[in-house]
Amino acid sequence: MGVDGQQHTDVIGENILAKIKAHAEGDTNVTLSTPLTDLGIHSLELTEIIFDLEEEFGIEVEMNTAEAWEHLSTVRDIVESVRKLVNDKA
Repeated sequence: MGVDGQQHTDVIGENILAKIKAHAEGDTNVTLSTPLTDLGIHSLELTEIIFDLEEEFGIEVEMNTAEAWEHLSTVRDIVESVRKLVNDKA
């Protein structure tokens, strides 16, 4: 990946972190390794975050909320999943 790809990746990560911070409870320091359960994000909020990401990046996340909770445990998991969908679309 060249410099442009890395910048694109950083934008994805930063945008996802911003969306997650907006839904997190309290004044939590959100990092890529932060478990979603530590943020107080419930299934409805996770669904809203996923919809926001689909709209922003022009991707489609094919999963229901139960699958999302089963496979996504940290902020990094969300970033990597979105990054893969964006790269597959490119």
